[in-house]
Amino acid sequence: MLFPGVAFLGFFLLNLLAWHQGSSIAVPFGTLFALCVLWFGISVPLVFVGSHFGYRQPPRDNPVRTNKIPRQVPEQPWYLHPAVVCAIGGILPFGAIFIELFFILTSFWMQQFYYLFGFLALVFVILIITCAEIAIVLVYFQLCSEDYNWWWRAFFTSGASAAYLLLYSVFYFFTKLPITKAVPALMYLMYMAVTAYGFFCLTGAIGFYACYAFVHTIYGSVKID
Repeated sequence: MLFPGVAFLGFFLLNLLAWHQGSSIAVPFGTLFALCVLWFGISVPLVFVGSHFGYRQPPRDNPVRTNKIPRQVPEQPWYLHPAVVCAIGGILPFGAIFIELFFILTSFWMQQFYYLFGFLALVFVILIITCAEIAIVLVYFQLCSEDYNWWWRAFFTSGASAAYLLLYSVFYFFTKLPITKAVPALMYLMYMAVTAYGFFCLTGAIGFYACYAFVHTIYGSVKID
């Protein structure tokens, strides 16, 4: 419900503005109703079906025995503060897609053709590798500092690249787009906010699963007598 709900809410608010302005890009009510039918009639039931089969699977065992009582985490150095870690972990994945992002935004908002799909696939592979590597490195430093709360940290570390994407889209708006009216500006910002939200979920999931596999691998190789 979370991601499609946020996306649908933003789209619905933009559509209300378009209706109020009498714009031709306003989506009719029948199309909105069809989207709701697809959401609640197909997407939501599939989530419950997937959850049903997922919960029937045996849980994955931890590679080592864990304590019942959580240990106190010692004071962490300044460079392992969550804000610093997210700032560092987000800029590298964004740097991997920075040039290609310019051409994608230009094709979307400046009515220009985009035909470098092979290079786009290569950039996407580089993005996956970069998100996985930076998340693993920062989680490794965190574990070396005896901080075991790495789950959400791994997600937000690589997912923070979405903040840089959103900031760049604002910069692109003020420097490249000849938009002066309020409604088109709100549409651009809302669409880019939803795009950044999806990018956050994507890169965060890549970082988390990479760290999950990494932690299981290193602790699975520990020999306990």
